[in-house]
Amino acid sequence: MKKKIKINNIRNIGIIAHIDAGKTTVTERILYYTGRSHKIGEVHDGEAVMDWMVDEQERGITITSAVTTCEWHNCEIHIIDTPGHVDFTIEVERSLRVLDGVIGVFSAVEGVEPQSETVWRQADKYGVPKMAFINKLDRIGADFLATVGMMRERLKANPVILQLPVGQGDDFTDIIDLIEMKQISWDEETLGASYHLEEIDPQYRQEAEAYREKILETAAEYDDDLMEAYLSEKPVEPDKIFEAIRKATVSLDLVPVLCGSALRNKGIQPLLDAIVEFLPSPIDIPPIRGTHPDTGAIIECRPRETDPLAALIFKVSMIEGRRLSFVRVYSGKMKVGQELYNPSLKKKEKLTRILQMHANKRERVDSVGAGSIVGVVGLKDSSTGETLCSADHPVLLEKIDIYEPVISVAIEPKTHADQEKIEAVLKKFLTEDPTLTVRQDEDTGQTILSGMGELHLEIITSRMQREFNTNVNVGKPQVVYRETITNRAEASAIFDREIAGQRQYGEISLKAAPLARGSGTRFLSQISGEELPQVYIDAIAKGAMESMESGALMGYPVVDVEITLTGVNHKDALSTELAYTVCASMACRDVLAKAEPFLLEPIMVVEVFVPEAFLGEVIGDLNARGGKIESIDHKMGSQVLKATVPLARMFGYSTALRSATQGRGTFSMQFSHFDRS
Repeated sequence: MKKKIKINNIRNIGIIAHIDAGKTTVTERILYYTGRSHKIGEVHDGEAVMDWMVDEQERGITITSAVTTCEWHNCEIHIIDTPGHVDFTIEVERSLRVLDGVIGVFSAVEGVEPQSETVWRQADKYGVPKMAFINKLDRIGADFLATVGMMRERLKANPVILQLPVGQGDDFTDIIDLIEMKQISWDEETLGASYHLEEIDPQYRQEAEAYREKILETAAEYDDDLMEAYLSEKPVEPDKIFEAIRKATVSLDLVPVLCGSALRNKGIQPLLDAIVEFLPSPIDIPPIRGTHPDTGAIIECRPRETDPLAALIFKVSMIEGRRLSFVRVYSGKMKVGQELYNPSLKKKEKLTRILQMHANKRERVDSVGAGSIVGVVGLKDSSTGETLCSADHPVLLEKIDIYEPVISVAIEPKTHADQEKIEAVLKKFLTEDPTLTVRQDEDTGQTILSGMGELHLEIITSRMQREFNTNVNVGKPQVVYRETITNRAEASAIFDREIAGQRQYGEISLKAAPLARGSGTRFLSQISGEELPQVYIDAIAKGAMESMESGALMGYPVVDVEITLTGVNHKDALSTELAYTVCASMACRDVLAKAEPFLLEPIMVVEVFVPEAFLGEVIGDLNARGGKIESIDHKMGSQVLKATVPLARMFGYSTALRSATQGRGTFSMQFSHFDRS
């Protein structure tokens, strides 16, 4: 039987970073040194435990966030290893929503990269305490202090250096612990499982003392006793420093910085100690707040097993065709066989199994309490972002933000057998991934699959074949545009028709005006509730907003437009909600067509790392693609070029960049905004 862990000994942490910074390698070492796995799985061999999907193993990248549990010094650590590729940002978003702390992994060679910034900002949005692990110190070009400087500059973080590397690049050997003032060295024969604490090498002693002084100075600001001891120049016990740094980390004032090389098995055990020491347990952070689904009253969900149940589904996975929901329990207790209530759907669900997750392996448990992250089986209708609670104490927790897709492909089944399966298979993917959308093109009859990027859609079509044996032909990727208008315009419409033996009448006038970029759409009414009952104004608003989902130019959603109701003709006996809704839709389509509509396309922020010799060629290529160069910086032996480029011109860029730079250039790209190209 699994021993019970106290809630103050639980750590729910995530590992976040840019692609290829070493997140999965760090996680693999954590699992090995905590005894959770008995062999170190390497990403480059396709054997990483956390990258269990075939596509992940083949490509050497993380695609889906994987959950695992391990123990260190009587603490139960739930870890979510998240993807680093921008196409899978939703995986990071929904993981951060349920975590109490994160470790940002940075490569000491590349420093803070674009996706590192994105995921760090996501963690800021949810107020998640953070630590940093500066990895790859054994690589040529590694610069520990430059990476810490980039954290200050790019992330606006307040890092406190707790460790120093002994040497960098080929000379990297050990790590200096600045709180205990010891040098740590690892045994290569035991794959880093055993390590020794030694006196600091004399040549590094002075530098270590200077950095320890900085730690004391920083930590003293957050602890009065420590401040007193520091000012009176008394010796300070390490426990006092740990306490002060923990307090400042949990309150988001400091980011402890550790270092090492996960691939060379150095720095992981001190990182585990720091997770236990500095990152919060579920009781160290403010209780999550929800609302009562009927009254809207604020409800605090305290992390206690004796309180009513409140849990959030942060991910749904269709493994082997079965629905597995990943749940964070915030308060109360969940038991196998329990009846749960979903207030969003106003439905009851039966819990048939609770599973402690270890990537794609699982272990059954009978019950779990507040603070746990587990997989559950038996939920038929509940999906990502929905709350599970008890019917007697309903509560709605805040939903998870979903991103809009920016790229589409047309897919069609290869055979009649595939035709029969495709709808059910796509439904499973839509259940798993809220950033994926599917629609039928009315003109061509094609199935249009939309997602966050080329790689995202490539993975989906690959999984259709591998996991569900459904073969599809995939069309050329198409950009998902938006429509807006250039000028103001006015239009009127009359709907006068007999439907089911009853005459339905509505007559309205609208005007449309363009808004600033990024404003969205809005509906205003100049008609008072006395002239026209509010129920009819709401029906007009509904008709107008629905018609803006498909623009007059090419049928793309309309954005940055204000529609104003300026006039109505109301006939008491004949005017109905349906008539006004249809009439508004007709008037809206007419006014948008008159207002000179045009297309907005997705503009991407592109960051290219390129050796200096190839800089001119790369700039020329980006200019030819309609890109605007924003900045060129020198960083760690490369030129870093930042530009904004229309997504439509970026297809096939990775191949073009490789051939232009003899395979030495790399780039990252993420969505910025919609605009006229």
